[in-house]
Amino acid sequence: MKASRSIAVALVAAIGIPCAATSALGQESGTFSAIAAYVRDFTTLEFAGGTYFAGSLEGSVTILASSGDPFVEGRHSLSTCLVLAKRSAIGVDLESPCTIVNPSGDTLYLMAKRSAGDVEAGGGGPGQLELAGGTGVYDGLKGSCAYETSYLANNQVVTTTDCTWHRD
Repeated sequence: MKASRSIAVALVAAIGIPCAATSALGQESGTFSAIAAYVRDFTTLEFAGGTYFAGSLEGSVTILASSGDPFVEGRHSLSTCLVLAKRSAIGVDLESPCTIVNPSGDTLYLMAKRSAGDVEAGGGGPGQLELAGGTGVYDGLKGSCAYETSYLANNQVVTTTDCTWHRD
């Protein structure tokens, strides 16, 4: 009787250890999809044959789908972005550093870059986000995300993204 219990315990341990390792490794990389809704406050300046835009985006980000922590499906976080952009005859050159703060106070840093589209109502376009780590659960997190932004009437902005991330 004791021998069968020992075999059962050994079998459970042998099965459990790889499962635990897989679970831990699963949190070292993953994917998520999100939507962000912002209110923009931009200033425009015509200068030397181009138009410059600078200002802020304030709003929220909601995780729509996720492969797991630290991005929790259905979680809402606050987001603040600074936007620096230039529109010229060759197109738009936009760069936007953002911070996203989850309900626990952990901060994710990201940089959005876009060279297509516009920043006017009815405009927008595709771009690339680079995840640049953060604090708490986002410490050491890196990744790359395609995104699509739409500028709406009344200074409203909506951005959707699909991301792949890993820890350094």
